Amino acid sequence: MAKKTIRDLNVTGKTVLVRVDFNVPMKDGEVSDDNRIRQALPTINSLIEKNGKVVLFSHLGRIKEEADKEGKSLKPVAEKLSEHLGRPVKFVPYTRGTELETAIASMQVGDVLMFENTRFEDIDGKKESKNDPELGKYWASLGDVFVNDAFGTAHREHASNVGIARNIDEVAAGLLLEKEIKFIGGAVENPDRPFYAILGGAKVSDKIGVIENLLDKADKVLIGGGMSYTFMKAQGYEIGTSLVENDKLDLAKRLLEKGKDKLVLPVDFKLTKEFAEDAEYRLGRYDDFKPDEMGLDIGDETLKRYQDMLKEAKTVVWNGPVGVFEFEKYAQGTLGILETLASLKDTSTILGGGDSAAAAISLGYEDAITHISTGGGASLEYLEGKSLPGIDAVDDK
Repeated sequence: MAKKTIRDLNVTGKTVLVRVDFNVPMKDGEVSDDNRIRQALPTINSLIEKNGKVVLFSHLGRIKEEADKEGKSLKPVAEKLSEHLGRPVKFVPYTRGTELETAIASMQVGDVLMFENTRFEDIDGKKESKNDPELGKYWASLGDVFVNDAFGTAHREHASNVGIARNIDEVAAGLLLEKEIKFIGGAVENPDRPFYAILGGAKVSDKIGVIENLLDKADKVLIGGGMSYTFMKAQGYEIGTSLVENDKLDLAKRLLEKGKDKLVLPVDFKLTKEFAEDAEYRLGRYDDFKPDEMGLDIGDETLKRYQDMLKEAKTVVWNGPVGVFEFEKYAQGTLGILETLASLKDTSTILGGGDSAAAAISLGYEDAITHISTGGGASLEYLEGKSLPGIDAVDDK
């Protein structure tokens, strides 16, 4: 069912509470990667243009005790946001109380305010992350309308998303959350075909539900990364010292049986004797591993095969790199797939957050992909076909 978005709201003169995902990397007290801030700008600017009063809040890191607050204030994030907006962003260093209430009450149309890290409320009983009813009700009382634009926490039932939504009259999706629903949700439920999925990363266990769901939904599921070796060992092949989950071999056999020709495994690899950036490698096929070798990337034949298949696709969803992309020598499989996806003109290309998104951005392909998700865990659960509490809490149109 279609969800209400900020396009459906009249926010003139209203205080709009906006849950953003500004859980950004920090280094020496400064934002080191502002991608998530930039992704939220369309929603924030739209609400400013609609004459709303914009109150922003987010979590940053995990907070279990008082000492964890060190370096986790959102003040540097507010300063970085101010640079992007070209206007002041008032920062209130509290998550509740008179100073926050007074600051919000004194806002004028077009003002932007950010309050402190929502996870600071977790020090005393995990009030935020366990959706304390009183906290959600209190935050809801600070505004007139709630906009959720934080896909990264949509798979969690927190006070700052579901808690507020239960205690306020109008709840809408921001433009970023709308994109996530459209692209990831749309790809799984109603893709243009052929629909191909690429699944990489280290472990089969991280993506059991995703593999099973996509074997039902996709036309082909291409496997890469560390999980390849568990599938290979399940077939009886020697994998040397490659990463493997021995306790998931029976599961891998079941998935291979379910997938049959739909589940596509690499046929060759870059094989090396040590896990190191400068380690020399040789190309070897799936039945040619030596006992002291490990695979760190897909080989040339596999890359060509995957590229040829992807050129036929109308929808591609990708989650997880196909090699150790942090090492230049072993990033070529991931880079080659990115180059192919970037060249496709009439294909919807969707990266499901996490390491595959990081790879696309770090390798310079951010603008060539149709959609790069901002949520790692949330995108995985969405690809599994699960309902996400943060999305369910948004009003239907």
